[in-house]
Amino acid sequence: MRNNPHSNNLLLNLGIESLNEMQETAQETILKDANILLLSPTGSGKTLAFLLPIFEILQPEIPTVQCLILVPSRELGLQIEQVWKKMGTDYKVNVCYGGHSLETEIKNLSNPPAVLIGTPGRIADHLDRSTFKPETIQTLVLDEFDKSLQLGFHEEMSFIISRLPKVNKRILVSATSAIEIPKYTRVTHPTVLDFIPEHQETTNLALKMVVSKEKDKINTLFHLICSLKSESALIFCNHRDAAERISDALTEKGIFSTYYHGGMDQDERERALIQFRNGSISYLVTTDLAARGLDIPEMKHVIHYHLPSKEEEFTHRNGRTARMLASGTAYVLIHESEKKLDYIDYATKVLNVENATTLPKPPVFQTLYISGGKKNKLNKIDIVGFFSQKGKLEKGDLGLIEVKDFISFAAVKASKVKDLLHFIREEKMKGKKYKIEVARKVIKKEE
Repeated sequence: MRNNPHSNNLLLNLGIESLNEMQETAQETILKDANILLLSPTGSGKTLAFLLPIFEILQPEIPTVQCLILVPSRELGLQIEQVWKKMGTDYKVNVCYGGHSLETEIKNLSNPPAVLIGTPGRIADHLDRSTFKPETIQTLVLDEFDKSLQLGFHEEMSFIISRLPKVNKRILVSATSAIEIPKYTRVTHPTVLDFIPEHQETTNLALKMVVSKEKDKINTLFHLICSLKSESALIFCNHRDAAERISDALTEKGIFSTYYHGGMDQDERERALIQFRNGSISYLVTTDLAARGLDIPEMKHVIHYHLPSKEEEFTHRNGRTARMLASGTAYVLIHESEKKLDYIDYATKVLNVENATTLPKPPVFQTLYISGGKKNKLNKIDIVGFFSQKGKLEKGDLGLIEVKDFISFAAVKASKVKDLLHFIREEKMKGKKYKIEVARKVIKKEE
């Protein structure tokens, strides 16, 4: 890495001792070659594999955008932004996506970042509005570009790339091989770095079949969750309305769950993820939107309530568990009436869960909503100090704290929430009174 005050600290800041083989190869190749196609499984560290060489390429004397990273979803964009910020470089980063305040983004872009991350639709919108100069962008990254193609972003991506006259390095990143690269990317004869194993099943991944006697598999899912010893799980289904229905049914049975899908607005989606991430919600019922690109912890359990039509999506879903050296289990719920899919081995051992009826323990944490964020000059240290001093919380009582632009969320031990809210009721944080309350769970809007 380039020898400057920050370079030797990047991995230290990220809490990483060394790079894996894929990251080392990617770093060397990206610095050397103009067109790169990086193929590597979900959870292998691809984000860092391209961010480290990008840091080396950036030039401090250029005060405008130098690198554009296009992503298929806001969640992946926010995750990349988080990794860049943790690296602790002097270079500014911004992320732009649909559902985020356009006004805030335009204001942020008035002081241009060196690295701009965004979804194709929103970046195309900014180019239309001329809110940043594309002429100084030399590096283009299309992350999870197969997903962007699948979501139909061809037109936006083609438009964006046509407006980047000075790009001299193109990096395509995917967790799926055998993709046709569209001509408009201008990526010809790329150096291919293929780290996808021939047999992509993770050796540490156990697959178990759970047979439902009823066509509606809710009761079988309930018994399966009761058998997981209170450990959290991701539950995949194929449709948005199914995600809501399943989550509501589990909640009625006393299981702390919520749902997550593309039909929710950005605030609701973020809230659901935050509560799942910080341990206030144990079970997330979701569509394939959560199969990749999400910043959520390593899962021990992935449940397929519905099976996807393509093996590729099944693999991505399972990529949420058994990452790197960890082990995990994927459960397939089936009913005899369902169409048999080629990629499933129906001879897999069947797990009997009918006798499991003990409800999982309630989550240790509850999420508190705070009506202030970065733009109000609040940070994590302010919240920790306020809750500890005024709210009388002890060290282990506070969990994950997430500070957004105008709001924040803090995980607090459920047993301490009532007293905390009582103690801080009339108190000010940094001289200002904020609304602080238990964050609502995402609830279905009435039709």
